[in-house]
Amino acid sequence: MTLSRKQIETTKKEFQENLVRSQKTVDVVASELGTSVEQIYRILELNIREIEQPWILKNYLVETIESLGEEAVPFTALKGEYHEYWFLDKDKIENKLIE
Repeated sequence: MTLSRKQIETTKKEFQENLVRSQKTVDVVASELGTSVEQIYRILELNIREIEQPWILKNYLVETIESLGEEAVPFTALKGEYHEYWFLDKDKIENKLIE
């Protein structure tokens, strides 16, 4: 899945807004996802190694925000059900495996 330049910038903004809404720091997010702070920053900037990484972070943030009784900012490019995308490793996303 390739994003246009505009989609990339929009997705970065959506990640930042949802990070704020999650009320979590990058340190906490990294710890809860079992990865490094640097890796979370790379994902936030869409400087990724694996295409599943943004989906993992997206799902984590949305779940966290919803657990607070709040609404997440909708993701305009990372939308739909990831199970329907043949090119994504569903197990990696479900198990929140950020390598």
